[in-house]
Amino acid sequence: MATVTTRTVEYPADGLTMIGHLAVPAGVERRPAVLIGPEGLGLSDVERRRAEALAELGYVALAFDIHGGRYLGDPEEMLARCMPLLADPDRMRGIGHAALDVLRAEPRADPDRIAAIGYGTGGAIALELGRDGVGLRAIGTVNAVTTGRPGEAARIRCPVWAGVGSEDPIMPPAQRDAFTAEMQAAGVDWRLVVYGGALHAFHHPPVDHAVVSGVGHHPRHAQRAWRDIVDLLAECLPVTE
Repeated sequence: MATVTTRTVEYPADGLTMIGHLAVPAGVERRPAVLIGPEGLGLSDVERRRAEALAELGYVALAFDIHGGRYLGDPEEMLARCMPLLADPDRMRGIGHAALDVLRAEPRADPDRIAAIGYGTGGAIALELGRDGVGLRAIGTVNAVTTGRPGEAARIRCPVWAGVGSEDPIMPPAQRDAFTAEMQAAGVDWRLVVYGGALHAFHHPPVDHAVVSGVGHHPRHAQRAWRDIVDLLAECLPVTE
């Protein structure tokens, strides 16, 4: 495996001091880069490990923060923070742009070759960057088939991949249909993968605290979703061009 260097990065966003996790592959040349957005719980070791895994593949990866360095393990506190955020595209874009600025400023990152992936709330933020017209190479989301303000999906300039569990009560079939209708009407190059039998946040390993109803880990589909994300990056953001 290639040597990976990691460090924490602090930056302002949403009135908070965010604390992200940057992973950089060995070498000196510029590399394609990936933003990684966390679930509504906030940045955890799960996303940090994913950033490091992508750095092992040759990407500069930033797992960004959404709660000012906090991990919200209490479901009520998490919902109280995330629901207003998810209802406010401009706030989500502000959080996304702040992280994007940090990634673009990293000397090893190629500012013209960046993708955004995210899970839950972090995935919604990735989509809002696309709807804001950011020049990304790809957007990948898991259990974040959120819709945006009318007409703004036409500003997405890259392929969009979305994964969702078939039994996810938070992203039910009606929500999936609304998302795909929005993407199709906007002329986006989109794909949706429905993982049979999976609940919300099926990709996330079990946690040792209470969670909202409808959440559950699915080990096989978690591995498949990760491979699908890696394949998306290999297609749209190859390490060597």
